[in-house]
Amino acid sequence: MNKTNSSVALVTGASSGIGHATAKALQNAGYRVVGTSRRAAAERADGITMLTCDVTDDVSVAKLVDEVLGKAGRIDLLVNNAGIGLVGNIEATNEDDFERVMRVNVYSVYLVTKAFVPRLLETRGSIVNIGSIAGQVGVKQRFAYCASKGAMLAMTRQIAVAYPQRLRCNCIAPGTVQTPFVEGYLEKYHQHEKDKVREELRQRQPVGRLGTPEDVAGLVRYLCSKEADFMQGAVISLDGGWTAA
Repeated sequence: MNKTNSSVALVTGASSGIGHATAKALQNAGYRVVGTSRRAAAERADGITMLTCDVTDDVSVAKLVDEVLGKAGRIDLLVNNAGIGLVGNIEATNEDDFERVMRVNVYSVYLVTKAFVPRLLETRGSIVNIGSIAGQVGVKQRFAYCASKGAMLAMTRQIAVAYPQRLRCNCIAPGTVQTPFVEGYLEKYHQHEKDKVREELRQRQPVGRLGTPEDVAGLVRYLCSKEADFMQGAVISLDGGWTAA
């Protein structure tokens, strides 16, 4: 897809992993890309403008809207990518941790989407939510995470039916993707058996490998393209066959 230089994409959580790969793919497709990070940010050497934003805070999100519109004047695509995980079943999940996961993975999507929807309606824009297969199937020891990603799936479909001809909203549901997030999980919970557990993660996906951030980024690029104009409210599994098995 070749976008004009006036087309603007916002990617939350764009400093690494899926978010950064998505920002690069959209830039290569012709978008002017703005990314968010919780850490101090600036324009990167690769030309992606990074803005500091706490996507769980309404004041910070309001400031983000002003900054994006001040720099770019419009928005055509919103990619809600920022998120966190949590290991534990319902008995092991305390209230504070549950609230934190829901705030980052669900409330932030509400805040950012609500803030930018008026502008996306002006451009007949597109929203792509980065969910997880954990919103579609039960994953052991992921109670809060499954709950949060299930909510993202539901929000995707509701927004799609609320504005069926004025903007598009779709969701990607990846399986396990090789990112710093996964490496952090292995380091924290399986420090002495990382290779063994990494292999188990590979094998639970029938294709026998982990996904890559570029796998997800490529699908984001397609979903916001003219070729995907008939896709509305879709939740697309990108999981190496996990949910098919």
